[in-house]
Amino acid sequence: MTLYLAGSLGALALAILFAFDAAFSDGSFVSNGPLSSNHAGFGGDCASCHTPSMGVEDTKCAVCHEKFGDDLGLHSLDAHYVYRSGDYSRIVPASTEATCASCHREHEGPRADISAVNDVSCAQCHEVDSFEEHPQFDAVTERTADAANLHFSHSQHVSELRRKEDLADIEQTCLYCHNADAEGKGFEPIQFDAHCDACHLTTSTATPFVEVTSGASPGVRTLQAIAGAQAAGNRWAYFTNPDEFQARGTTLRKRPVYHADPWVLENLRTLRQALYPSSNLADLLTTSADVDPRDAHLLYGEAIETLRSYIDELRNQPDRAVQTELEQAGALLTRVERQLADPLRLRDETQFMVSAAELNPALTPAQVKAYEHVVDELTMPCQTCHVVEKATIKRVQADQGTYIRSEFNHRAHIIQARCLDCHGELPIRQFAAIDSIPSPEVDRAEIHNLPGIATCQTCHATDKAPDTCLTCHAFHPDTAQRSNLLQYLE
Repeated sequence: MTLYLAGSLGALALAILFAFDAAFSDGSFVSNGPLSSNHAGFGGDCASCHTPSMGVEDTKCAVCHEKFGDDLGLHSLDAHYVYRSGDYSRIVPASTEATCASCHREHEGPRADISAVNDVSCAQCHEVDSFEEHPQFDAVTERTADAANLHFSHSQHVSELRRKEDLADIEQTCLYCHNADAEGKGFEPIQFDAHCDACHLTTSTATPFVEVTSGASPGVRTLQAIAGAQAAGNRWAYFTNPDEFQARGTTLRKRPVYHADPWVLENLRTLRQALYPSSNLADLLTTSADVDPRDAHLLYGEAIETLRSYIDELRNQPDRAVQTELEQAGALLTRVERQLADPLRLRDETQFMVSAAELNPALTPAQVKAYEHVVDELTMPCQTCHVVEKATIKRVQADQGTYIRSEFNHRAHIIQARCLDCHGELPIRQFAAIDSIPSPEVDRAEIHNLPGIATCQTCHATDKAPDTCLTCHAFHPDTAQRSNLLQYLE
């Protein structure tokens, strides 16, 4: 009896102590320690984060850290798996997965940075104990090529630039085309008008003399024929100088040829329709549909922009029936744009691709060869740089799409290393020294001119530059860049 009485009195004393602590001491007696500055506003309201017998649940964190009504799970583990990796096989959470509180340790004082997660937390899922054990990058291990879709030699361009600009320093030629972005962390995409037009497609560039189409025979259409058809998308024909074309017999050539020349692209589209009549959606794009499936929404955006330009051109048509059709088309495009804004809706990039299986069965092998010959002549100025397949100019990548699972800041590294100290996969220094051009096999746009893990490990080590997981990797998607996140969650 005495034991029960003592236990009851002890429990009562504890209850009184806890009540007094919660009411007058902000829970300091039972707390694990003072809160961080991020959560200091909660004071002694433990229930803001803690659930009795459940600890700190992720749903409590989501109340503040996710936008109202947002069901994307920006801070969840499934978002972590999908973000930049595309590993959709792991988006279903498992019962053993780490919680927010297991990585973000609270109650360590106002000066503690709870976002600075230590490597031990990462090692719960990733079996890497230190940066010295970091696996080699996939691009290096697998020797994967970069689908650049571009004929390009770095060494040749370095030599030409050094002569043209009288540059003694090879590194300066790198920065001639690779221009730092506003923050200096990365680089702006290569643009033809800014980096290429000084040498390529000058006023003397011309197409060969190409046969003009006659009836069912393959060939190009004249400027007058295109303008006379009054089709949507061909308003440019009314403003093109006829003197840019030179006729000789039944053939025609154009000088000069511009980048994305509308006459070349329109004739290429017509030739593609004859060769691949089922590839209608491809006609809404300027180039091919070669994108990562996660970027398929970009193709739909380009297609919608093209269609809206067609609608704008036809607005001047006085026919009431035409105006009614345009209103309906505009309403349809608005609905499509709203559907595309849904990040969970799947996109099918194959709808824009030109397949060899769609080759027109009505054409004989000789006719197919004749059409392909016209395509080759028409795009000859383009093929100096571009790859043309299936009567379509292949899409060029703005930059190399690898090492996307990490963050790299060039500005933080350029003080201690120069461009070619790290980017040495291409033999730029070697061939610049002997003023010669290497073979395409050793210097081409498809080669990843990126360093391997050993290069990083020369500076990032325990007693040198930071070598933690968070030095390069971000667990959570950058929620300040929501538009970037959506392309990876689609």
